[in-house]
Amino acid sequence: MRLRPLTLACCSLTALALPVCAAAPRAALAATHHHAPAAKPAPAPEVQPEPDDMIVAVVNSIPLTKRDVDNRGKLFALSTGLPVSDDLMARLRPQIIRQMIDEKLRTQEILSRHINIAPEQIAAAIGNIEKRNGMPEGTLRSHLAQDGVSLTTLIDQLRVQIGWIQVLRQELGPRSRVSAGDIAQRQAALKREEGRTEYEISEIFVKVDDPRHSEEELAFTNTVIDELHKGAPFPIVAAQFSQSQTALDGGSMGWVQEDELDPSVVDIVRQMPVGVGAVSNPITVPGGFLIVSLNGKRVVGKEMGHMIDIRQVFVPFDTPLDPQHVTPQQEAALQKAMHIIQTTHSCTEMEAANKAEGEKRPTNPGEMPLERLNPQMQSVLADLPIGQASRPMVSREGIDLLMVCAKTEKNFSNRSPSEIADQLMNERVEQTARQLDSDLHRRAMIDMHVKLKGA
Repeated sequence: MRLRPLTLACCSLTALALPVCAAAPRAALAATHHHAPAAKPAPAPEVQPEPDDMIVAVVNSIPLTKRDVDNRGKLFALSTGLPVSDDLMARLRPQIIRQMIDEKLRTQEILSRHINIAPEQIAAAIGNIEKRNGMPEGTLRSHLAQDGVSLTTLIDQLRVQIGWIQVLRQELGPRSRVSAGDIAQRQAALKREEGRTEYEISEIFVKVDDPRHSEEELAFTNTVIDELHKGAPFPIVAAQFSQSQTALDGGSMGWVQEDELDPSVVDIVRQMPVGVGAVSNPITVPGGFLIVSLNGKRVVGKEMGHMIDIRQVFVPFDTPLDPQHVTPQQEAALQKAMHIIQTTHSCTEMEAANKAEGEKRPTNPGEMPLERLNPQMQSVLADLPIGQASRPMVSREGIDLLMVCAKTEKNFSNRSPSEIADQLMNERVEQTARQLDSDLHRRAMIDMHVKLKGA
């Protein structure tokens, strides 16, 4: 999944020399007559790198530097597992700048309301990132350092996300509580919709400030789609770049019906395949462009599926796996995994085995909807007998073994009151966030100080 390197062949030596030749035909004839040596072509001008402390923008007197922008680009690359080429960074940079301007405005609003983000909240958020990625506690700092990213870059982004949620709670006031009557009203509406189609959708929203000049935002949207096709995880890209509140949930909109979607989105999702990693082309919607991924499709009132309760054993490698140079420890880890498969026949034994390996990954990931797992996981678990360990699943970090402890049939279309409350609250938060962002921009003094190369 390597990115194409930046191509410089478009400027040949002939092209660079053309202005010199065209500007001095008389001098060239004279030189021929006097047998003077031919003039050497002018050397290409040397491109000077832009200093890291160059100010890109000033937002209400607070500077945004090139270093800030570059660090955010590196954080994107680290979180998606994709390398950052000069070409990719040039295409991402304009949107990174816009997003960081939004974050500056949000940070200033957080401070003006005297909202304090406790260090414990930041630490908990970092711990959650490590847990979701199967990383030992406290190792994220070293992972960032290896890729040349300051931990401060991640902390700043987390601080804005946490503080902004508190700002929106204040804005919502009494509307931040969903009443039993609100839930009952939505349940009645769902009952009336039985038999119609609804969709589980994830989105990435790219805001357009001036619809008459949206070329730059469209180019960025297409860049994001290219990266998704190369394997960048949709939830991580949404969290980094989507300008909708759903970014906090990896772009997930949950289950929505056609009358809750823009007509142009409905036209697309009706034709999209489900759960195969497909993403849409840019969809023009009010306020910008949308990229959607269709995670599920069902008839309201009926979606039978299976919930599975599983246990996990993770046998770690001491060093990342290189298939061409397998270490003795990695060979021993595979032998150990095979021994666990042969001797472990209950979920209690799986729990003990993972504890013996240091519980580098959680023993009990929780109940999971089988039909909503990715195709690879479904192929492992769908026909796995209860109480039997799976075949080894090898990654760069180690070997995973799974066991199904229980499997129950469930109608997933029956939304619980808490799920309905979450959806109602998300709708209110999204509306409030867009209005407040618009107000902050209208009142702000933003000076685009320097235009970076590629931006």
